[in-house]
Order: sequence, then C-alpha cells, then structure tokens
Amino acid sequence: MKLDFTAEELAFRDEVRAFLKDALPGDLRQKMIDREHLDKADTVRWQRILNARGWAVTHWPVQYGGQNWTPAQRYIFQEEMALAHAPEGSPFNVNMIGPVLCRYGTDAQKENFLAATANIDIWWCQGFSEPGAGSDLASLKTIAIRDGDDYVLNGQKIWTTQAQHADWMFGLFRTDNSGRKQQGITFLLLDMKTPGITVRPIETIDGGHDANEVFFDDVRVPVGNVVGEEGKGWDVAKHLLGSERSGIARIGLSKERLSQLRVLERRLAGDGTLTQEEQLRLAYKLAEVEVELRALELTQLRVVAADAHGGGANAAASILKVKGTEMQQRMTELVTELAGPAGLAVTDHDHHGGDLDTGWLGAAAPFYFTMRKVSIFGGSNEVQKNIIAKTMLGL
Repeated sequence: MKLDFTAEELAFRDEVRAFLKDALPGDLRQKMIDREHLDKADTVRWQRILNARGWAVTHWPVQYGGQNWTPAQRYIFQEEMALAHAPEGSPFNVNMIGPVLCRYGTDAQKENFLAATANIDIWWCQGFSEPGAGSDLASLKTIAIRDGDDYVLNGQKIWTTQAQHADWMFGLFRTDNSGRKQQGITFLLLDMKTPGITVRPIETIDGGHDANEVFFDDVRVPVGNVVGEEGKGWDVAKHLLGSERSGIARIGLSKERLSQLRVLERRLAGDGTLTQEEQLRLAYKLAEVEVELRALELTQLRVVAADAHGGGANAAASILKVKGTEMQQRMTELVTELAGPAGLAVTDHDHHGGDLDTGWLGAAAPFYFTMRKVSIFGGSNEVQKNIIAKTMLGL
C-alpha cells in the first residue's frame, strides 16, 4: 500500500499553508506558541475565519457545510494547522455534536443547529461523565423521566469542560433502569438557560477553570430534543466517541512540539548550559521520541490509506488514541525536564514576547499538569486497550 502523497495532495498542502499564513491572526499564533490559554473569543474568532473559508467543519457531509475531501486531505489539513500554530475550533461543536446531528438528527434539529454550530453561534458542552461514571460511562445515574411532552431531569454531571460558556449541552441521561446498563440511556439536547441547571466551577491543578460540575434539579427538556431514539443513546454516544478518538492523536501537534524541543536542544548545547553527558542523554531522549512519533505517523497514514480504499479502520481509532496521548504526555515531560526550575511555578503567562525562556518554558508546569487528562478523556487508555484486545486479538 503506497503511503506517499500524490502531486495533487502536495498542491493541496501548499494551498492550506498559504491560507494559514495569510488568515491566521498573529496574536492567536503567538498565544499558541507561548502556550497561553485561549479564551472563548479567541476560539470563536478563529472558527469563524475558517467557516468563512468553508474549512471549519470539513469532515461533515457537503450538504451541511463540509468538504468532499479525501482522508489524505483531511490528514494534511490537520497537520498543517498544528505546524502553523493554529488554534483548534471548538471540539464539542466540530467533532462531536455536529457529526452526531448530521447522522442522527431530525430535519428540524439539523435546520436549527448545524449552521449555528459550525459558526459557533451556539457554543456546546458535553454532559457525559458523572461521579462514579467516567470511563465506565454506562453506569450513569442522572435520570430523565417522561412527563407529557417533556423529560424531567435530576442528577449531576462532572468534569464538564467549558460549561460556564455553553449555550447548549448534549448529554446522556437514564430513561430506563431495566435491562443492561447500556440500555435505557437517551441522548438529549439541553438549553443551558433552562431553569434548574446550576454550573459550579472546578479549579484544576494547573490553576485553570475549564472543568465544571453541572446539577439538574427538575429540569424540563422537550421530547423533541431527543437525538436518535429514546433508550438508544448508547449507540449515538459510540458514534460520537469514535469521532473524538480518531482525532485525539494530534500527530501534527506533537511534531510541532518536537521541533520546538529541537530548537531548545541546540540553544542549550550552544550556550554551555548542558554538560556533554547531559547533551548526549537529551539527544537520545529526543531521538527516541522522534522514532516513536514517526511510527505513529505511519500508523495514521495507513489508516488514511485504508479509508481511501474503503478499508475498515478496525480498532485503529483506539490505537491512535492510546499512543497519540502517550506521545503528548511524553512531550510535556521533556518540556518540564528542560525547563528546570523556571518551569516549576504555575504563573501568569499574560505576555506576548514569544521568547522560549519566558513564554514556552514558563508554561511548563500548567502544560504538564493539564495534559495528564488526555489519557483519560475520550475513554481512558485502559478501556481502549480492552477494545483493541477484543476487536483485533479476539481476547
């Protein structure tokens, strides 16, 4: 199976690079280089620039705003975005609820939500995890009891990313306790302004506020907000999680971070900061990471090639999720090690100098801590390994 890009694909790559060079605002690029936290306005601004170009939701069906790109083009676009230090759009809008509504939504839901979701006129959050129901999501207990034309919700969600900004939530709720725990779960859309919804912040160890608790106290949700069928929400969730995991490897992002580590390696070697023995040890670690990253990239390219020829990805999404998130965490460990004492404090990174010592390395601690989560969200890596064992090895 040939893994090289065609001339047409290379021309497409040049087109993407030219667009990013011209369209990406300099202040957003600098924030990404400095590892500064992007606020809601930053994400909205960039996604609307992409949407105006027709590139915000490229993997959606064409009739809903997508592009008829090949798997190789999608891969090239994602990699070039990372290498250009471009922010991502809202993953909840682009990679989660959008594809779900394209496949399972009613005509009314598609009309009401898809265009607004692509342009972030609606900001979504995901109501999945609960206390005691994280990776074992099917154990969720927040109930939705049918009452006429509404469901009445009671319970709690936790680790709800950016719920403080959200206009709407998509979530899983238990509508039936009989049968297997994967049964009786319904996928619902909730207006976050509905009476009875309370959002409480969770401040994480990196000093940020991205996660929240969300409480439901007799919250009424119209029956028309069911996505798919009542009691069949688990099937909808599996489709959503498959889309989330397939993009979670972020190979381009890891390649960009490795290139920055190489720059820092040369600087430290040149200014005498490192002894010869330390230089050799660092060179070995970076070479090891680069070899693993190239192997991961080849795996991704094989998946792309298989997709292009109609082949099934099997458990590839789980493989990419496991190894991709391990690589992301490995990068943060190297950054923290190289930063030394300068990277230990969680500090205010409100600066725009772009210097590696004051920007990138100064963010080492929060960068390290926040990336601990990537091996858990989207389904923990332990769960993914079980999927791989069952699907590929028949265990």
